[in-house]
Amino acid sequence: MSVISIETVDRIAWVTLQRPEKLNALNTEVLKELDCAFAGLEHDEKVGVVVVTGAGEKAFVAGADIGELRELDSASARRQGLAGQAVFNRIEQMPKPVLAMVNGFALGGGCELALACHVRVASETARFGLPEVSLGIIPGYGGTQRLPRLVGKGVALDMILSGDLVGAADALRIGLVSRVFPAAELKAGTEKLARTLLSRGPLALRQALTAVHQGLEMPLEQGLQFEAALFGLLAATEDMKEGMAAFLEKRPAQFKGL
Repeated sequence: MSVISIETVDRIAWVTLQRPEKLNALNTEVLKELDCAFAGLEHDEKVGVVVVTGAGEKAFVAGADIGELRELDSASARRQGLAGQAVFNRIEQMPKPVLAMVNGFALGGGCELALACHVRVASETARFGLPEVSLGIIPGYGGTQRLPRLVGKGVALDMILSGDLVGAADALRIGLVSRVFPAAELKAGTEKLARTLLSRGPLALRQALTAVHQGLEMPLEQGLQFEAALFGLLAATEDMKEGMAAFLEKRPAQFKGL
């Protein structure tokens, strides 16, 4: 039985991890299915936005499968870390917006999965954390790199070194998530955001993601030059002409990705 389900409705692909009895913990099978899922969704013309979540109300993803991790030695642990990083890199480099809809615990690998998504929204009951040090290890799927880039070095070190959990309100305060909803309104709120993104120019969304992801790795001046180059490319598109015309004519734009 598949451990991931994909349901596409009106250009939104809902990717749900389906191991509620294990609080949707990550294992090798889950990572492989996630990789295959995103490889397909990247080229699926019927999909404009992807939402990642976990089955049930208790957990988004409660971490990696400890039973599997405890069997690793030094060499296999390194391979496992690199394999998980490759999957999360694919998600982060997705040319379509990816939203993490966090509906409970997002711990360890689950927090790292959320960090790999472009936007994180959460239920008021969500809790985030990287508690790996309590197991004698460190985050291995990108947590030590993505969290400081998102919330700053000091806050990230506090979370990583203490292993303490952060509630939704504090996650919003430090910038770990961008929106928080009451639990009963989480899916509706996430869907509303996804539909807002779908109404924007798809080429512009793709280049905005590229500008931010690649630009952050460049010195500021180089990043500004990169931004200007992408801005110039978009000015030659039909979508740019349509967007400008729609604004002046006070009507919704009808983007075609051209």
